[in-house]
Amino acid sequence: MDKRNGNKASQLCEDLCTFIRRCILSVLTVGPVPRHIAFIMDGNRRYAKNRNLEDGAGHKLGYVALMNMLKYCYELDVKYVTIYAFSIENFKRRPEEVQSTMQLIKEKIEGMLREESLFNQYGVRVYFVGNLKLLSESVKLSAEKAMEATTHNSKVVLLVCIAYTSTDEILHAVEESCREKRAEFRKGMENSESLITVTDIEKHMYMADVPNPDVIIRTSGETRLSNFLLWQSAYTLLCSPSILWPEIGFRHLVRAVLDYQRNFAYLEQKQKQS
Repeated sequence: MDKRNGNKASQLCEDLCTFIRRCILSVLTVGPVPRHIAFIMDGNRRYAKNRNLEDGAGHKLGYVALMNMLKYCYELDVKYVTIYAFSIENFKRRPEEVQSTMQLIKEKIEGMLREESLFNQYGVRVYFVGNLKLLSESVKLSAEKAMEATTHNSKVVLLVCIAYTSTDEILHAVEESCREKRAEFRKGMENSESLITVTDIEKHMYMADVPNPDVIIRTSGETRLSNFLLWQSAYTLLCSPSILWPEIGFRHLVRAVLDYQRNFAYLEQKQKQS
């Protein structure tokens, strides 16, 4: 009897929290809502270390936090969410740590394919962005499977930056632009421009088909972009809550959206002037 009452109380509490959250979201949507929010998920290892948790526990809890953020973004009608999952620089960490992180990433990618997963519940389409040839064959195959399996989802787009740095993305775009210009020159195309333009480079960026982020949220209080979306973030609002990534919650997203709405007119004006 006590157990049933406890379950009922827990369900009532959960329903009340959902109702309050939806009320807050309905108020937020009166103002401009970010179309694209990006996250730098900083602080997983420190969170685990501060609490004497085993290796990898911080990343596992960070994944739970990510799923919650995705759900909140979906409820807020944010169309694009980008996460900085693994930098090229992270390959310089201890081999056992890199291997452990890659294994966890592979497990979570495979979890996306389950029918009951949040990705299928909310219609999330997944893209993996970065220098994917640096990944192990098993992780790369899992990523390709996830992208293929979510092709028909269209409500939310999740971009996972893995084996990624912004400088690598820009270098890739310049190299592809040079190849394209060289090919045009060899074919003798009359209307071809001889110089590489900004438009040429942007066309070959990994994230060419995605609007620039409106908001970047980096946890742990850091205000650095750490080689993340440098090209795309000229007019992006940077929010830096002092909590570590596994601690991020609904209130932090609400505050970021309110900051965006407060600065919306200024950001829009600056973008028009560029």
